[in-house]
Amino acid sequence: MTVAGLVLAAGAGTRYGQPKAPVVINGERLVDRAVRILTEAGCDPVLVVLGAWVGEVAGADAIVNDDWPEGMGSSLRTGLAALESTTDVDAVVITLVDLPGLTTEAVSRLVECPSDLAVSTYAGEQGHPVRIGRRLWPQAIASARGDQGARGLIRAHEDVTWVEVGDVALGYDLDVPEA
Repeated sequence: MTVAGLVLAAGAGTRYGQPKAPVVINGERLVDRAVRILTEAGCDPVLVVLGAWVGEVAGADAIVNDDWPEGMGSSLRTGLAALESTTDVDAVVITLVDLPGLTTEAVSRLVECPSDLAVSTYAGEQGHPVRIGRRLWPQAIASARGDQGARGLIRAHEDVTWVEVGDVALGYDLDVPEA
């Protein structure tokens, strides 16, 4: 089974004060860290959706979402639409660029999960990344609106696999520079 990786990195980072993709933490840009973790977990290909900030991203195919001001939903639609043209991808693991506590071990659990819809949990609380099987991509595209990526799909789907990753990762996102 081929599992792609998708990094949503198009936002302006309004609360943070700048786009988060190029922010360097511990000597590595957040976007490069996300790509590295997806790749190390076995995702191939890896795509990054950019928007407010556009730049080179090694190890990934960068896609520009011109509708990024609309919110995360437009970035998810852009990324899934790009993946639809690939014939050998069975599922995608989607992560946000601003998860400094995400680990390869956490993503690997989603890559290895056979479910068409798997959601990371941290001590039982829903988080990212999310795995979506190819057969659900049309539903994910249809439900992704505003700042809601896959949330509508997850709520509407009866067969969600909850994958606990809180023992190997931290689920907080980087909203303010002090974090």
